[in-house]
Amino acid sequence: MVGKPQIPRALTIAGVDSGGGAGIAADLKTFAALQVHGLVAVTSVTAQNTLGVFGIHDIPPSMVELQIDVVAEDIGVDAAKTGMLSNPGIVRSVARSVKKHGFPLVVDPVIFAKSGDRLLVEEAVEVMAKELLPLAKVVTPNKFEAERLSGIKIEGLEDAEKAGKIIREKYGPEIVVVKGGHLSGDKSIDIVIHGSGNVTMLEGPRVDGCTHGTGCSFSAAIAAYIAKGEDLLNAVKKAKEFVTIAIERSYKVGKGHCPVNPTAYLELDAERYRAERLVEEAIAIIEKRAEDVAKLIPEVQSNLAYALPHYLAKSPRDVIAIPGRIVNYMGRAKASGPPRPGASSHVARGVLAAMEIYPEYRAAMNIRYIPGLEDIASKAGFKISWYDRREEPEDVKRKEGASIPWGVRTAINRIGSMPDIIIDYGDFGKEPGAKIFGKDPIDVVNKLLRLIEELKRNKTIS
Repeated sequence: MVGKPQIPRALTIAGVDSGGGAGIAADLKTFAALQVHGLVAVTSVTAQNTLGVFGIHDIPPSMVELQIDVVAEDIGVDAAKTGMLSNPGIVRSVARSVKKHGFPLVVDPVIFAKSGDRLLVEEAVEVMAKELLPLAKVVTPNKFEAERLSGIKIEGLEDAEKAGKIIREKYGPEIVVVKGGHLSGDKSIDIVIHGSGNVTMLEGPRVDGCTHGTGCSFSAAIAAYIAKGEDLLNAVKKAKEFVTIAIERSYKVGKGHCPVNPTAYLELDAERYRAERLVEEAIAIIEKRAEDVAKLIPEVQSNLAYALPHYLAKSPRDVIAIPGRIVNYMGRAKASGPPRPGASSHVARGVLAAMEIYPEYRAAMNIRYIPGLEDIASKAGFKISWYDRREEPEDVKRKEGASIPWGVRTAINRIGSMPDIIIDYGDFGKEPGAKIFGKDPIDVVNKLLRLIEELKRNKTIS
């Protein structure tokens, strides 16, 4: 007797993007991020980068069909998605296999690449519409694909709804999602046609980030959630949330349309865990030298902050620090609690500002300013810079939370490189202080202990 599979299984039937941003590359990243075993049927191999598609080699339709058949018969398919199908023969071979095996299908009706290059020949569009869309549980056209399939021009949400209803009524998929990425407006609104003509609007922020592979990741996420047992509408809703994260936490590669980052869904939690562990290690070192470190804790107390990698770190919520800070308790440095995301505003904003220029400098700790610190630290080999709040522009002063980033950028620009220590000379009602920067919390604490030894040697502290 065959037992229940240990992991859901999802199949991508799509092309290979040699740039790694769309197609099967994006689909497999999505499946892995959502803890679904990914199966593959390659339809075409493209010579492609972020600037465009420079060559296409189609796989013979019989080979596409065989790929689907062998994985379905051996491993099983809980859900599948299609992407680039290229020509009528491939479309028909996929339709035959879907009918044969009966797995739930998500169709991303890919006609053009992000660069505008055509990925589905014109004679294959009608074949896809008539032979594949009726087999689909979910179809996910963008504005241009919905216009082609519905025959109407889409200018806004009402047109998108009308086009979605036409596609559903004409071709018969259970759900049509007309994606809102190419529509105007402050928000990205997808129109979902489901049930007996019901309409659900899925609203999300129009986030800054890379978008190559967005449609692939979205349709792959829908298939993954269906494979995991979600009903169709919930699968679409969760996929919308997933792809928003993938866009927001994307990274820039290449000279053209850079790709989304489907693995951000996993990376966020993984990197938070790693950062918390490293901050804990650094705090343990501090507490072994608690009496010495206490001598450099300012009146406002200290904090040790460590940001996630630069493409994941968008706000202080993405910076790990100590809630309640590191305090001077009866002459000993002590962390008030275990490290947590978003536990610092002051030091976190300094780290994020530094990372804009030097992404590898992800950690910092604020300390007390001691007169003469500049000379002592500089002679010991530390790179020193500073800023004076009296020079702060009025528009920066008026903006909440803008002073620290301004100061850090000013200090970096002053010496043309990343300082080890940035001094803030304070202002009326603002205590002077300094921040030690490093690539990680251990780096920062090692610099702190070196500085303490130099200050002791110069009899600045006892």
